[in-house]
Amino acid sequence: MRSLASMPGIALVVDDEPHIRRALRNSLAPDFDRVLEAGTASEAVDLAAAQRPDVIVLDLALPDRPGQWVCAEIRKWSTVPIIVLSAQHAETEKIRLLDEGADDYVTKPFSPQELRARVRAHLRRARLSERPVDEAVVTAGDLAIDLAARTVRRGGESVHLTPTEWDLLRAFLRDAGKTLTHQQLFRAVWATSGGDPQQYLRVYVANLRRKLEPDAVRPRLIITEPGVGYRFETDG
Repeated sequence: MRSLASMPGIALVVDDEPHIRRALRNSLAPDFDRVLEAGTASEAVDLAAAQRPDVIVLDLALPDRPGQWVCAEIRKWSTVPIIVLSAQHAETEKIRLLDEGADDYVTKPFSPQELRARVRAHLRRARLSERPVDEAVVTAGDLAIDLAARTVRRGGESVHLTPTEWDLLRAFLRDAGKTLTHQQLFRAVWATSGGDPQQYLRVYVANLRRKLEPDAVRPRLIITEPGVGYRFETDG
C-alpha cells in the first residue's frame, strides 16, 4: 500500500446517484491522485479489476446487481478496503455485510469528514497488514505490544495477559481499525461456532480493557459497535 503523503493512489466510489458520487469525489479528492466513479455493479467490478484502487466506497442499492455481489466478487481476488454506504440501519444487515467481506459500514446520511477519516484509517491498516502482525511491534497510546515476544508494556510497565487474552489481542491487531463481528472474533479465538459469542467476548474484552485501557469505563482502544462487535483503534 502506498503512502498517503507521497503517493495517494486511487479511490473508487460506487453509487447510482450522480450527486452522491460527486459528494464522495469531492470528499476524497484531497487524499488521492484519482477518484474513479461507477454507477453500476458490473462497472464497479470491471474498474476494480482494471485499475486496482486502494479503497472502494460502495453503495448497496445499485440498478443491475446488489452491492453485496460487488463485495463478494472483489473479495475473490482482492483484500482492498471496502467501505459500504447504505440507508439500512439494521444490525443484522451490518453483521451480514461484515461477514461477507466489507471492512466498514457507514449509514446515509453520512458526514463527509467522518467518511474521509474512516478511509484514511483503513488505508493505514492496509499498509500495516503488509507485514505479518506477529512480526510487528504495535504502539497504541502508551502501549507497546510485541506479539512475537508476547510482551505488552503500558507506560513502561509490563502487563501480564492470559493465553486467551493474547489470542483475542492478536485477532484485534490483525484487523486493527476494522469492525469485527462477535462471530468473527469468536471463531478467531475459540475456533468454534458453538457457545454464546457475545457472552464469551464480554468477559474477555472487559479483562483486556482493564489491563490495556487508561480508563476501562471510557475505552479508547477497544470500541464497542453495539449489537455488532468490536473495533481496535491503534490511534486511541
